[in-house]
Amino acid sequence: MTEQEQNSGVYRISRVIGNNFVSTVDDGGKEVILRGLGIGFKKHAGDLVPAQQVEKIYDLRDPEKSSRLRELLADVPPEFLDVSTEIIETAENRIGRRLSENIYITLTDHICFAVERLRSGVCYPNHLLWEITNFYPAEFAIGEQALEIIDKRLGFSLPQDEAGFIALHIVNAEIDGKMADMVRITEVIRKITSVVQDYYGVTLNEQSLDYGRFITHLKFLGQRIMQNRYVADDDSEFQNMIVRRYQRDYQCAEQIREQLREAFAIQLPSEEMTFLTIHLHRLALSMGTTEQKE
Repeated sequence: MTEQEQNSGVYRISRVIGNNFVSTVDDGGKEVILRGLGIGFKKHAGDLVPAQQVEKIYDLRDPEKSSRLRELLADVPPEFLDVSTEIIETAENRIGRRLSENIYITLTDHICFAVERLRSGVCYPNHLLWEITNFYPAEFAIGEQALEIIDKRLGFSLPQDEAGFIALHIVNAEIDGKMADMVRITEVIRKITSVVQDYYGVTLNEQSLDYGRFITHLKFLGQRIMQNRYVADDDSEFQNMIVRRYQRDYQCAEQIREQLREAFAIQLPSEEMTFLTIHLHRLALSMGTTEQKE
């Protein structure tokens, strides 16, 4: 696609993927996938597509992901990507941020398999459904809305377990990680919240703002654990001050570190312990369980 063609409101097809999908090449030589009703029907490489017929542009920056999406489109009905795109755009509007472009591939693939399992009568229970519902309520609500979209657009009524799986895909796209890591992160959060409730002798209020902030911290802590990229803070004076000032909360953090070491072979460094202690103290204040003064 030359700059002249782009300015004139047309796209030159480099490859026809299907009736509703074609690809073009931008000025930088990068492949861009276009979606539009019938834009690929009876078309060939070199033909032009008016810009007004293009409904969606998949500008995947990673060539490998762009190639994978093209392969996926060759294997699945195009309406599955349409549904996936609607879910992703709904999620981005509700969350207020862009998601990792990889979700166009992973979510479309997941929906295809979920529908195939439904057709085959295969039940695949979500053993993390409670955790997903409570740790990621915003994403789970999007997952429930996604089931409505799938039912309306494709005519398949998927079980609620799938709302949880879709929510994990969304959370995963928020932190741009791997799906397997997201499952592990959820298990880590479950372990930490269990230790917190036992240590402070409370039941955490999943509806509170402070609980939401704490879970957000744990979500990104989990991401750093999976990537082995921890926060850098060499301010030993600050770290020692936190340990002295919030001794009770630091002891809880020590129990968490021990549980993570035993259950997952994870060793939290002192920098992470400092920030975990701060978040524990804020949470304890909100629960009215702390005995320390600010």
